[in-house]
Amino acid sequence: MSIFNKDWTKLNTIKLHLKGTDFQLKVWESLLTIPMGKLSTYGSLAEKIGNPKASRAVGTAIGSNPVAFLIPCHRVIQSTGHLGGYRWGSDRKQMIVGWESSQLYS
Repeated sequence: MSIFNKDWTKLNTIKLHLKGTDFQLKVWESLLTIPMGKLSTYGSLAEKIGNPKASRAVGTAIGSNPVAFLIPCHRVIQSTGHLGGYRWGSDRKQMIVGWESSQLYS
């Protein structure tokens, strides 16, 4: 797969068939708009999908993301600046966020 060879030019050609609620799908789709190396908050995503008071529900939907690296749930942090939870541990989330940030300058 090209994403593991640093070839990010064809990422938009990956086809997925995801099963989730309408809300989950909307949240997962919004995750795809967060650029590599950038971060967003649960509240910002809730606003982006037109449900500004649903930041906790957004967090739950993000936690249900079945393909976490391809749909980048690691790019969402708490409004306090803390990384927040991650299905595979906060250490891994911190490493992925750091790796993506470093790719912007390499």
